[in-house]
Amino acid sequence: MPTPACDQIGAGKDEGEASHIMPNLGNATALTCRECGNSVELGPYYACAECFGPLEVSYDVKGVTRESIEAGPHNIWRYKDLLPVPPNVAEIPNLEPGFTRLVKADQLASALGLSALWVKDDSGNPTHSFKDRVVGVALAAARELGFKVLACPSTGNLANAVAAAAARAGIRSAVFVPSDLEQQKIITTAVYDGTFVTVDGNYDDVNRLASELAGEQEDWAFVNVNVRPYYAEGSKTLGYEIAEQLGWRLPDQIVVPIASGSQLTKIDKAFQELIKLGLVEDRPYKVYGAQAEGCSPVSAAYKAGQDVIRPVKPNTIAKSLAIGNPADGPYVLDAVRRTGGAIEDVTDTEVVDAIRLLARTEGIFAETAGGVTVGVLKKLIDSGQLDPSLETVIINSGEGLKTLDAVAPVAKPSANIAPSIEAFRATGLV
Repeated sequence: MPTPACDQIGAGKDEGEASHIMPNLGNATALTCRECGNSVELGPYYACAECFGPLEVSYDVKGVTRESIEAGPHNIWRYKDLLPVPPNVAEIPNLEPGFTRLVKADQLASALGLSALWVKDDSGNPTHSFKDRVVGVALAAARELGFKVLACPSTGNLANAVAAAAARAGIRSAVFVPSDLEQQKIITTAVYDGTFVTVDGNYDDVNRLASELAGEQEDWAFVNVNVRPYYAEGSKTLGYEIAEQLGWRLPDQIVVPIASGSQLTKIDKAFQELIKLGLVEDRPYKVYGAQAEGCSPVSAAYKAGQDVIRPVKPNTIAKSLAIGNPADGPYVLDAVRRTGGAIEDVTDTEVVDAIRLLARTEGIFAETAGGVTVGVLKKLIDSGQLDPSLETVIINSGEGLKTLDAVAPVAKPSANIAPSIEAFRATGLV
């Protein structure tokens, strides 16, 4: 059984005294504090005992080549040697997420004045968002760590992914979401018939509840709470795939939506790992962050030249990004500033306009988070913060069918007519 939550954050006794079986998580060797550098053994820990900073996974990787990766399955497990998962992870029933398409977006590029643009379209994942990646890794690690229930607080997409992954794995799920979530996401979580609870409050309220439950339910793995170091590593696979699909090279620029901020920081980590392993050329790249104006604490800190993220109360249609106190916000600022990128935000109206622009130009129907990313891309170009002559990648993290309410007021038929050719001619649409 996993150690109690007080031990998971390093309180009460030293990590080395914690009683658990050493997990087999491939090339992962330890958990290292992102603040003070203190390392502890692999286990169900998520905060440093020395300074309470966040822990992340460290590795000892040898012998990984482009060829060894390309010989793997067409999902995230082709990168298993770079993830905290058991060597046989691909053989255990799972949703097999990843290796989604990288779309050459020439028409959108033309509309925005870009020379080369790609859309990494993660709506093609099993539950139609990038969350299948992080949940896949979290589930594999959680089972090795002895957890019996897969759980999460969520703004929607993670709820879908956890419920589906648990069902596929034959274990129980327990999911908690704000009660005002989009109805589409509520239905597409409830259908898996796990424990599903709606909470009167915003995501930060739900997250606090989950943290309290994690302290009481010792065999529950809250993927983005008590096994967060492993969960977060799943986002690296976006960076790996982009580089591989570009012919083993890094893009000049990448625009990433910000919720907790983990996706952006882990894509940056993936690029750095690929450089260190000699799998891609060591060359400059810029990372840009995208937020909705109604929940833009990281953007606000960036624009003010600050290092501290001031929490906000979310008020935006982009509910999958509505995290008012993003855990990785400071590290987003570090990555963006180090690479020479920027962070911007857009209004809800701009989000809807961007969803329609992407759909009209490339046939990709993005959820609101994708609208935020496209909208910010346009704003970065217009403001001169992003170089339109350089190759750019943007992330579409989810499927537009999940956020139909956002576009329902403006997505209408061209006409309603009687069943005759004369009636159609009368519309002037010929």
